[in-house]
Amino acid sequence: MRRKVTVVGAGNVGATCAQVLATRDYADVVLVDIKEGLPQGKALDIDQMGAVLGFEPNVTGSNGYEETAGSTVVVVTAGLPRSPGMSRDDLVATNEKIVKDVTEKVVAQSPDAILIIVSNPLDAMCHVAKNVSKWPKERVFGMAGILDTARFSTFIAWETGSSVKDVQAMVLGGHGDDMVPVRSHTTVGGIPVGSFVAADRLDAIEQRTRQAGGEIVALLKTGSAFYSPASAAIQMADAYLNDRKMILPCAAYLEGEYGLRGLYVGVPVQIGAGGVERVIEIALTDGERKALQTSAAHVLELVEAMGRVLAAADKPA
Repeated sequence: MRRKVTVVGAGNVGATCAQVLATRDYADVVLVDIKEGLPQGKALDIDQMGAVLGFEPNVTGSNGYEETAGSTVVVVTAGLPRSPGMSRDDLVATNEKIVKDVTEKVVAQSPDAILIIVSNPLDAMCHVAKNVSKWPKERVFGMAGILDTARFSTFIAWETGSSVKDVQAMVLGGHGDDMVPVRSHTTVGGIPVGSFVAADRLDAIEQRTRQAGGEIVALLKTGSAFYSPASAAIQMADAYLNDRKMILPCAAYLEGEYGLRGLYVGVPVQIGAGGVERVIEIALTDGERKALQTSAAHVLELVEAMGRVLAAADKPA
């Protein structure tokens, strides 16, 4: 019997998640959205693509959660996307309500699943999902580090004229404008990146990486990135479903690692059949460690601000 993966949100990110996963042909997919006809139509389109690309059509669209029952993985992409001039943090109040509602419904139908959070602001939404599900930290984690690292790697490959396959990089911290590209662990063909690129150019590339999502939002004008975020999320699902033991930068709940506690922050983790099986602590320069602490402090501010908003909303008029 094939495993089942649910993707919540049939917008560009969610639909692309369903498409990428379907082409891998080892799990059935349920695409859920509140908009009638949207998930059904996109699921039907992906199913029919299977006849061309040679995968079995097992994508189902739904406006409810009954068909998601027994899912092994749930990918949450639901929520408002960014528009030009908007930061990820601006989405916190609206998307908190959406992620809370989604988490309650998927947990009821698939109590043994893992949750992969893609909705922004990502680190804060991981807290929502963990608090609502009451699941252990190993089963609730967020996507962003893979995406941010992919962007950094792409820019390094372009700058050096190298294959992106030869670039090894890591971006840590919150999924925001103070994320931390880790220069000390970035190599091209195993050679430190500083041997190829001058320090001032690396500064510019790292800054572009921090603003890469906003760059795409500004170009699109009507939405945000979706091909790369979806592919990053499915890499995490793939690592779990196939017990690959992959080391990937993800938003993980820390309990003392990197001097941080009780907070979702992007760090290297190993993902296998146990979910987040371990957090990997890497040596950082003093500057990188300070930048990571600054990024984590911003995540904490956002989580605390979200808590104040929720508390105010719960007070009687």
